[in-house]
Amino acid sequence: MRRVSGIEILEHSGADHAIDRVATGVAAFVGRTLKGPVNRPVRVGSFPEFQRLFGGLWQPSTLSYAVEQFFENGGSEAHIVRVVNGARPPTLSLPADGGQLTLVGLNPGSREYIRASVDYDSIGENEPDRFNLVVQRVRTPGSELIEDQEIFRRVSVQKETGRLVSDVLLDSRLARVAGTVPPVRPDRSTGSSGSQAVGYSHSNADGDDGGPLTDYDVIGSAAAGTGLFALKAAGGFNLLCIPPLTRDQDVGLGTLLIAARFCAEQHAMLVADPPLKWNSTQAILDALRDYPLRNENAVMYYPRILAFDRLRGRLETFGSCGAAAGMIARSDEACPVWTPAESEDAVLRPGLRPVLTVSEPERVRLSQAGVNTLLAVRTPGQPALTPRTLAAGNAGAADWRYLGARRLALFIAASVERGTRWLLFEPNGPAAWQRAQSQVQAFLDGLEAQGAFAGTVPEESYFAICDERINEPHTVAAGKIKVLFGFALTKPCDFHAFLVTHQSGASRCRPVSPSRLATAPHRLEWEIETAVLRGTSVEV
Repeated sequence: MRRVSGIEILEHSGADHAIDRVATGVAAFVGRTLKGPVNRPVRVGSFPEFQRLFGGLWQPSTLSYAVEQFFENGGSEAHIVRVVNGARPPTLSLPADGGQLTLVGLNPGSREYIRASVDYDSIGENEPDRFNLVVQRVRTPGSELIEDQEIFRRVSVQKETGRLVSDVLLDSRLARVAGTVPPVRPDRSTGSSGSQAVGYSHSNADGDDGGPLTDYDVIGSAAAGTGLFALKAAGGFNLLCIPPLTRDQDVGLGTLLIAARFCAEQHAMLVADPPLKWNSTQAILDALRDYPLRNENAVMYYPRILAFDRLRGRLETFGSCGAAAGMIARSDEACPVWTPAESEDAVLRPGLRPVLTVSEPERVRLSQAGVNTLLAVRTPGQPALTPRTLAAGNAGAADWRYLGARRLALFIAASVERGTRWLLFEPNGPAAWQRAQSQVQAFLDGLEAQGAFAGTVPEESYFAICDERINEPHTVAAGKIKVLFGFALTKPCDFHAFLVTHQSGASRCRPVSPSRLATAPHRLEWEIETAVLRGTSVEV
């Protein structure tokens, strides 16, 4: 893997390789957990792995239950971003001839258990400032089950050595130095019984879990890469879940609107929970008239779900986002994202069920309004309803009202944008443009052969352009390389067009002005020239 100004390029994704299809059904969760790193996306492949890294189920953490339901309902890969509100890490004190060297844990919370050991092995008598430091995270206090360990050899309490302990620990995953470094090195650690040559100093009981999250904690900062913006470093996800702030407090609409916009930039879908007050079909239909989250990058499944809470020992009501994301991911493993609704029925696995029953007429009305319905079982003869996005019922691209079509577009955009990053390493000229155009055409041709697009011949189904028409002299002079492509989802030659722009430090893929319907194949080239290319002349 190579990096150019923060952009990662896989070594096998060059001009001589086919564009890789990005993984689908990868969910991201942002919220509160019992322990773990803060504002850093961590991939987990199972709920036991989540338990090990983030502490498992915790009653104040709605995210922990959503992740459990994601994996229970068919999910297989998730990225977790832990956010906190006022949480503090524990401290640890190492005695130093009447003073002390104080360490502070990197991860906050009352379940962050660290310990440290000091020794002078291989340290000469003429090096009184030097010592070796071992820092460990353990599962529980007094446990020998070590979850992580770091060894720092020949660190010092003197800055001029170049090994000042506070500077060296800036690279630690576990701890930092708090306050000033004492003038003398810490004492050698001894076992508590006095019979052991080496012992450990354990962290103090001053770690704090903080308070319930606010919307500000979840949103975070785009500049600092915190909150949901930490997912920029996740390396690819396509479903975003933000569980309720608490069991009885919804995520704010402002947060959801920002999350949906962020999802559009990341080629992902926001899986939103139905608000708590949406407890009937009529209440939903009334609320949707003024609901601001009418967005093609958001999807909602109603109602909330009932699941057994292993901590409380009874059935409890939870938001549906985790289970819905798992169901979508399960479908992706069996069928491509553009498959018909019959293979994407919203059926929950045993152990999860809707909190209330929705009649068939109500299902239809909700679907038309953009809200999908979860089912506990599939009733024979029950008509399948095509999953919708929350854009359904609004003006705009009709194709984006359907979840399969929107996810297909996001999948293609992500694959092409990542698969053509090799252009950053090539001379910006016709030779590279032609290879990129052929590469994108081959990628779209493979999808067309699987029935992803409308049209009976490739010319009616998709196009790819990378030449002087979009890479004009001023574009090349600015260090930019552009690739234009489009595809037809429901009608031949009725293209959705996207423009990929690569430049040092930033690669992005954005939709360009929608093309008008080409009424006959012989008008295709004219339509591309006039209706699509015109939309690329001005950057937005």
